[in-house]
Amino acid sequence: MTQPLVFIDGDQGTTGLQIHERLNGRSDLQLLTLPESDRKNPQRRADAINSSDIAILCLPDDPARQAAASVVNPKVRIIDASSAHRTDAGWVYGFPEMSDGQAERIAHALRVSNPGCYPTGAIALLRPLVQAGLVPADYPAVINAVSGYSGGGRASVDAYEGADGPRGPAFQVYGLGLGHKHTPEIERHAGLTQRPVFVPSYGAFRQGIVLTIPLHLRLLPAGVDAEKIHECLQQHYAGAKHVQIVPRDEAAAHTNLNPEALNGTNDLRLGVYGNAQHGQVLLTAVFDNLGKGASGAAVQNLDLMLAAMR
Repeated sequence: MTQPLVFIDGDQGTTGLQIHERLNGRSDLQLLTLPESDRKNPQRRADAINSSDIAILCLPDDPARQAAASVVNPKVRIIDASSAHRTDAGWVYGFPEMSDGQAERIAHALRVSNPGCYPTGAIALLRPLVQAGLVPADYPAVINAVSGYSGGGRASVDAYEGADGPRGPAFQVYGLGLGHKHTPEIERHAGLTQRPVFVPSYGAFRQGIVLTIPLHLRLLPAGVDAEKIHECLQQHYAGAKHVQIVPRDEAAAHTNLNPEALNGTNDLRLGVYGNAQHGQVLLTAVFDNLGKGASGAAVQNLDLMLAAMR
């Protein structure tokens, strides 16, 4: 069988470079790249997309929409790493562990929208709990997340690492208008019926994320506590290769979380921390914003699609 041809459109950006590195040297596929002189040529890019078996779009939203619209070959399958199609019903959401059958849907889809980095952690924590009725769909969720500065793309990396550019601040909160583009994605795929408050921030480290969601037990159904929440997550992700649930005894011993703990992996680590006296629970997610939050997830989805082609 001929090796599938995979084209990365935008392979010079942060996500595209990471995907290229993860795929480089693999013998089960062929990587199609364009010379630098053709990377901004719409016709050459459209030709490359339409000649590939699977195209991975690592582009800003508008160029990603244009690239998807340029497909005329009905056999071409697309993984879009932008946020352009994440709430589009015509695209399969590329979070294999999200629900039963999602990996199979991704494997056979023509159009897959890769999740955002922050939504990956928020949806992973909330969706199983909402589905199980442990967290009401209209819960007034507040999501706080700290990402490495690479989450801001090449411009942010240059601000922190460029030889001649200014250094970025040690810590910065952004999205103060509460209109971050990831919020509708979280609301939709977590199964919420009310828009959550989402507060993103960057720290002075290159990559990694710590995301937290506090819960008040008095706002949850009677009898729901940290133990039941942990059990629900444990059951939902049983057997999931890339999702870990922090054991309860281990969580009890934690005094802090390291956002860089899973850098370089495609893993997602979820934790449940509770204080019964105060009636509060803290949900946490730690993962690499360039791994499970971007390029690692794209390669995971690509592998599902390639397996279905064999």
